[in-house]
Amino acid sequence: MAGVSGTGSVVGEEWGARAAHSRALAVLRVRGRALGLAVIPAAVAVVLYAGGVTGHFTGPAWDTARWVVTVLAVLVLLAATAVALVVARARPAATPTVELAETAAPDLYRLVRDLADRLDVPAPAGIALTPDCDSWLEDRTHRAHRALRTAHGGDGAPVLVIGSPFLWWMRVAELRAVLAPVVAGTGPAAQPDIAAARRFVRGLDAAVAVPDDPGLDPIRRLGAHGVGRMARVLLRACRGHAAEMERGVAAAGSERAQAVDYGVRIVAQEQVGLAYAGWDRLLTRVALPAWRMGRWPAKLDAGVVSALTELSRRDRLAEGFSSRLGERPACDLLEEPGAVDEATSLLAARLFHGGPAEAGPDWSPVEWSQYPEEVVDRKWRTDAARLHQVLDGLGVPDSAAGPASDAVGPTLTRVIAHLTTERPPGPADPEPDAADVTGPADPEPDAADVTGPAHPELDGTGAVDPDPDTADVTGADQLGALDDDEPVNPAAEALAGALSALLVREEAAREARVAAAAESARSAEKSRKAAPAAVAVSGPDGPLPLFPLQPPRTGRDLLADHVTAMVCCAAVDTAEAVPGLDWLDGPTLLVGGERAADLGLRVLALVEDGDPEPLSVWLARTGVRPEKPVRLV
Repeated sequence: MAGVSGTGSVVGEEWGARAAHSRALAVLRVRGRALGLAVIPAAVAVVLYAGGVTGHFTGPAWDTARWVVTVLAVLVLLAATAVALVVARARPAATPTVELAETAAPDLYRLVRDLADRLDVPAPAGIALTPDCDSWLEDRTHRAHRALRTAHGGDGAPVLVIGSPFLWWMRVAELRAVLAPVVAGTGPAAQPDIAAARRFVRGLDAAVAVPDDPGLDPIRRLGAHGVGRMARVLLRACRGHAAEMERGVAAAGSERAQAVDYGVRIVAQEQVGLAYAGWDRLLTRVALPAWRMGRWPAKLDAGVVSALTELSRRDRLAEGFSSRLGERPACDLLEEPGAVDEATSLLAARLFHGGPAEAGPDWSPVEWSQYPEEVVDRKWRTDAARLHQVLDGLGVPDSAAGPASDAVGPTLTRVIAHLTTERPPGPADPEPDAADVTGPADPEPDAADVTGPAHPELDGTGAVDPDPDTADVTGADQLGALDDDEPVNPAAEALAGALSALLVREEAAREARVAAAAESARSAEKSRKAAPAAVAVSGPDGPLPLFPLQPPRTGRDLLADHVTAMVCCAAVDTAEAVPGLDWLDGPTLLVGGERAADLGLRVLALVEDGDPEPLSVWLARTGVRPEKPVRLV
């Protein structure tokens, strides 16, 4: 327990600071060696000229050597100057954030300043929010970030970036305990050698990305490639020292922060992991389907609270977490939490999906109360319409339901009839019940969904979710034993291939529209001579999204997704079923107020084996009439 005591804390902090300073000097020595190598030819030329003036180095050979070395020195100095200018002028990557002025969060600024006073370190220059479950200090003293620094009234100190989910899920005391080690990092950041080493490494990192700048002409791009190679060599030489320097800074900050809320921090770290799990499920299961429909949930951070509250209801291990909700939430430190939540939700859509920077006719916010009708129902009907479009392209007749059918319009019977294959004759199988179809329960169910299906991947309708557009889609994790070389259902394979091709064309068209919109926005910014800070949010790796969430989907995954959507449409139109939202699993079908947890595997039986019997039993039990036409988008 020496690390908790005052003496141990001081020793640990001193060790971390010394280690960071030592590594910072090592980084600066790399810079010094590079500068020394650059001036060596010039120094040799000076010696040769001095020898000629004094009469020591005379003759044609020495004259030739002087000219050769002089030319070499000039070339090397020009190259070194070019590299130094690019490293100094290159714009380091700035994390896209929502800037918080002090007037928008006076209580939060007061909390951070109080932390800095208790830790005896400089206060951060400002506060910004990011739609992620992490917090860090970000240096924005570079001239390219001057607008951001001015907005914070920066004085050279780094900006404190806080994950927005923390503000909504954590209590005030927990947030203060989590931020203490981060704020303590402003002390080492003020050390001149560490600050210089960080600026050098950031400049090298930015210089490596200069050749990818779309505004360069061919000649400048060729020179930028040379500079980029040199910067990459220097970055490799100091990478290890820079990493150890940051570890030393983190160790020093952690040791210093042990004097502030140490006991609360142990509990708060549990909430960090829980918030990360809830945020990940909310983005992949709930937000992503809405983003793909051109809608963005306007209250993502508030949704984290609902998701984690639902988790605490399902999981006995998380029972105590919901009791914390009676304490003051950290979002109360904001003057207008709703406006901040909306801004971070829009930024999350840009980062993880690549949506526009502003709301518009094709990119509008959606409230959680409207999500089932405006996202879930629309998603199902869009997928069902796409499925019938592909069937039309394959020439599947509408009369697949049978010559006696008088249905006019798309029907579920048409899909089932096309995917059904002739089964070999054999003894009659007993009628499957729910237990037979869904299979045995997992002996170790996932804690995130105790009351739901046995597997944590199962969504509201029981389907495995490789495509988070809807939680009711496929069973990829249960298909490992299937033979991929010899498809059991050729009709399903052909339909899945055509469906995949159509989705690829639609995605290509969407990306072309996004690229055109981005190009027009860049042209408008150039015509208005926009500030560089407005361009910085596009990220260091090109246009957004920086962190796409869309997972790879196979053709049969897509087919199962679309068939499930068609079944849900038929259930909503012909039975007592409604679209719903599950905070942990996303879109779900509610039949009689209960999740249809056994639908997914029945759809898989049809898609994979061409066996309609399990699905037909479910349709009959729930009162769904597959021969009736459904309403599509």
